[in-house]
Amino acid sequence: MKEILLNIESKETRYAVLINGALYDLIIERKKNRQLAGNVYRGKVTNILHNIQSAFIDINEGENGFIHISDIIENTQKFQEMFEMDFDWDMENTKKSSGQRKETDISKIMKIDQPVLVQVVKEPIGTKGARLTSNVSLPGRYLVLLPNTPHRGVSRKIEDAASRDRLKKLIRAFEMPNDMGLICRTASVDATPEMLIAEATDLHKTWQNIVENFQKSSKPTCLFEESDLIKRAVLTAVDKKFDRLLVDDYATYQRCKKLYARYSGEHILKIELYRDKSPMFERFNVEREIDKALKRKIWLPSGGYLFFDRTEAMYTIDVNSGRSTHQSSTCDVEEALVRINMEAAEEIARQLRIRNVGGLVICDFIDMRSRKNQRRVLDRLKEAMKDDSAKCTILGMSEFGLVEMTRQRSRESLTQTIFTNCPYCSGSGMIKSHESVSVEVERAIKKLINQQQQFGLEMISHPDLDHYLNQQDKENLRKIAQKLNAELRFGNDDTLHLNEFQFYSTTNGKKLEV
Repeated sequence: MKEILLNIESKETRYAVLINGALYDLIIERKKNRQLAGNVYRGKVTNILHNIQSAFIDINEGENGFIHISDIIENTQKFQEMFEMDFDWDMENTKKSSGQRKETDISKIMKIDQPVLVQVVKEPIGTKGARLTSNVSLPGRYLVLLPNTPHRGVSRKIEDAASRDRLKKLIRAFEMPNDMGLICRTASVDATPEMLIAEATDLHKTWQNIVENFQKSSKPTCLFEESDLIKRAVLTAVDKKFDRLLVDDYATYQRCKKLYARYSGEHILKIELYRDKSPMFERFNVEREIDKALKRKIWLPSGGYLFFDRTEAMYTIDVNSGRSTHQSSTCDVEEALVRINMEAAEEIARQLRIRNVGGLVICDFIDMRSRKNQRRVLDRLKEAMKDDSAKCTILGMSEFGLVEMTRQRSRESLTQTIFTNCPYCSGSGMIKSHESVSVEVERAIKKLINQQQQFGLEMISHPDLDHYLNQQDKENLRKIAQKLNAELRFGNDDTLHLNEFQFYSTTNGKKLEV
């Protein structure tokens, strides 16, 4: 059974996909961090970086957006990545347009304070602004309108040759301006010519409204917003033939039914209002899965486990045999390790979706002697990643059992959405030991007495550090001060950082800078 759960709160909307009762995918969207990808803006150029041929553009969404010259000059490959599919282009139109723009100096295309029409292709993450493009594309359910690019093509995911030919002939016959293009998406296979014509007309009207609003506006503003999470949930449920959509908010439930009415003839979908008193995500064990996904360690059914670690450059996933038991013979040991790696491959794919991990990922599987077994594990990983909505590239397995892969970064990860860096350790997960701070205290005392001629000192520290010094080092620190003809007192303040200490003069009460 395939179902979608929508949990609506005042500040947050959570979307969970369950397949046979197990959490398959998760999206958490906060009101203050609404989705920007797909939105079209009137922006203003604020800065041009000649050395990397890029520009920063104010779109009135917090951090300035970023655009590279490759996102200004037409780039067919970008469209393939944006829509998570490969396109079979109308090569005749491609050749016509290939020589249209050969400009390679961004300063000749953009000027400071110039108004520009741009679209967000990648969400802002952390302190990085949104990635922008001037190659606007307006996706519908069946078609994608390319207002500035004259390509007309059909998705390669449509494998039936007859359907491909029918759609190609159909979109080439559409009466559209010569400089506009159209792409048939996978869902267009089941659409009638009338449905495709109606959607193409709607998309063209949307583009005309965007252009009109761009000309009317005088400052950075949003001209077009992509579908929100609720609408995407209904469309996903219809397109992928889900059995049920369960909502725990009445107003959202009514909206879902209204949205579904337009597509009710295509697929029978149960849209239900959740009425139980126990929270929906607890009832379906989604809360427990979210808690697991926020932890570093994930146990596998066989007794093995995974470690997820994030560095600045990549995610690393370490597979360990853990508590698993196996027979003593070499053959059985190898097969047991393969079984753990197989489980790990499926869980890795699931966790990458739930955690929304993006960028470079290194998976360290348990070493296997047989190349055949390595291929089995790699094939299982590729199969498990096949239905991921984010674009993934998986390389082969090295002799050390390492698999390198990339996963498209579309929005903030689950960790970035829910957590913020610790004010103590700034995200490193570590602070100095009490012994290290004690050594620093000794140096500070000598410096204050010898260099600043301070002979009456009071040291204030966190109660935990004060307790440690009381057990270990206070007497020694007093003796050091006495040898230098100074007096040292101790106090504590629980508002201080565990590693922080402050010195005050006992003669005038002023704080001393070390």
